[in-house]
Amino acid sequence: MTSALAPFTVSSRTLRALASTEPCAEGTRLVRDVRRSKRLVLLRAVLDAAPGARAGETADHWALLEAAERRAPDAVRDVLHYPATGVWAEETLRRLHAPYGPPPDLAHLGALAVAAALRAGLAFTHTLRPVHGRLLLPTLGLLRPDRPGPLQLTERSWDPQDPATLPLHTLPGGRTALDDLDPYRAPGPARPAPVRPARRLTPKGHKRWDTQWTGALTLLQRYDTARAEETVHLLRSVVPLAGGSRSSGATLPAAAGSVLARAQAPPALAATLVHEVQHGKLTALSDVLTLHTADRTPRYWAPWRADPRPLEGLLHGAYAHLALAGYWQRAALYGARGAWAQHARIRAQVAAVLPVLRAHDRLTTAGREFTDAMADAERAMDELPPPGDQHATARRAVDRERRAWCETHPELAPFVRA
Repeated sequence: MTSALAPFTVSSRTLRALASTEPCAEGTRLVRDVRRSKRLVLLRAVLDAAPGARAGETADHWALLEAAERRAPDAVRDVLHYPATGVWAEETLRRLHAPYGPPPDLAHLGALAVAAALRAGLAFTHTLRPVHGRLLLPTLGLLRPDRPGPLQLTERSWDPQDPATLPLHTLPGGRTALDDLDPYRAPGPARPAPVRPARRLTPKGHKRWDTQWTGALTLLQRYDTARAEETVHLLRSVVPLAGGSRSSGATLPAAAGSVLARAQAPPALAATLVHEVQHGKLTALSDVLTLHTADRTPRYWAPWRADPRPLEGLLHGAYAHLALAGYWQRAALYGARGAWAQHARIRAQVAAVLPVLRAHDRLTTAGREFTDAMADAERAMDELPPPGDQHATARRAVDRERRAWCETHPELAPFVRA
């Protein structure tokens, strides 16, 4: 396993393709490669910071990981690059460097190692300690041993048919997990209330998600085949949101390759997936390319939110909504009910903030090219306009919302227009 972040060169062609939000092979490959390199560097940092990493349990866990990787590298990579593994690694590294607070959960490295060994078909013996009578094996599921204390695991310890085993639910299609089990499927208590993950679902809840997921992918494949393929390639897990969550979806940088989403009807879920996948793409690009040097002061108007946003938040929102405008335009061309109105409204929102983004004096050269390409993609939608005056009506509505927002935030009015 490498410990150095691979150098990335982003060509102008790939940058502009990503800026358009339209799926492309080069962009998808870049996103996945960046995520993988970051994860390996993070895992290496955890190992280097862990006390006694060269001896004792931590060293044993790492040795099992390496043995599994020699046997089946693809299976092990899937465990290490699973979204929840990133949340664990970031939290563990933070705790390793914190003088106070809860101790790091280094035992979870053992669960990763055992999961990897099981996935690799490796003969092994390894001892782990269940927590509250449960042992989570990432990408596999839960073991519920019938006795307390340390548990000796071997290559025969995982049997999906065993009543003591609770496999992770896989959504129809075979690759994306519906993760309601992993304790690291979302960041800990500090996470914002709108993205609180649901507790373990019932079989009825799993069936409901299967139906909604299948329906959403069917719509994506019908209206926008490339986005459907991109969603499947870039999403490794979906984390159900709790019923009281105020957000329909969210993407958290630590959990690259995962989307938190509320159970919703297929048309709404399809739009949520399109929206959230874009956040993940832009996060990966920003990890290897500086688009701006602005601070995080919330001062900008975003038509899709009531609160002021920092430039980074405005850029992310405009990027995700640009993709949504394109998706609804394609859906409208296929006759989806209400799609033209959705397209006109969202496009008008994006068009209203693009001048602010493009005129910002803290954009880098790459950031300027990126936002220019976003504007080109927005203008290209004129080739297939909505019927009647829907677009003009939507623009007028957005202008009214902008004036109302400025009246509510008079001190920020100078930041609303370019």
